[in-house]
Amino acid sequence: MDAEVVGTRTCSDATVSGGNPGWVLRAGSAEDIEAIAELRAAVMRADLERLGRYDEHRVRQRLRDSFSTRYTSVIAIDDELIGCVTVRPAEGPADGMQWLEHFYLAPRHQGRGLGSDVLRTVLARTDAQGMTVGLHVLQGSAARRLYERHGFVMESQDPIDVFMVRPPGASASNAVEA
Repeated sequence: MDAEVVGTRTCSDATVSGGNPGWVLRAGSAEDIEAIAELRAAVMRADLERLGRYDEHRVRQRLRDSFSTRYTSVIAIDDELIGCVTVRPAEGPADGMQWLEHFYLAPRHQGRGLGSDVLRTVLARTDAQGMTVGLHVLQGSAARRLYERHGFVMESQDPIDVFMVRPPGASASNAVEA
């Protein structure tokens, strides 16, 4: 999803059930890269350490190398960057699908329904486009439960990652547990 398409959305413009007023999605900018790289390192550290994959430099550099102002939206409250989400078109064999990447929310904002609010907003856009969405989540990550609640199902896995997909309009009630 193009960040320009997402634009700025206030909670009152979005479908909200978690009661998280005041958040917006705004287009990511080059000035956001370092703050998002730090957020990524903080959010992913425990899972990457558990998997024996944490590297202080690499965790940040992977974000820097793949950051796209075109496809990244920043989640903000009162102009403070508290998270981000990237949705970009897939290339190659998965052409016609969207990839959900770099969906990070500052730990102090997790567990309050904000992640679900943001994910619902993003998925409403991909649903309107009739697009299947794919993602990778780390093995054992609590984020997997969030994705399953929103209709994602496991398609494959390896020792590090679980690959999940969600067809347009899927919900947890019609998702088949893999």
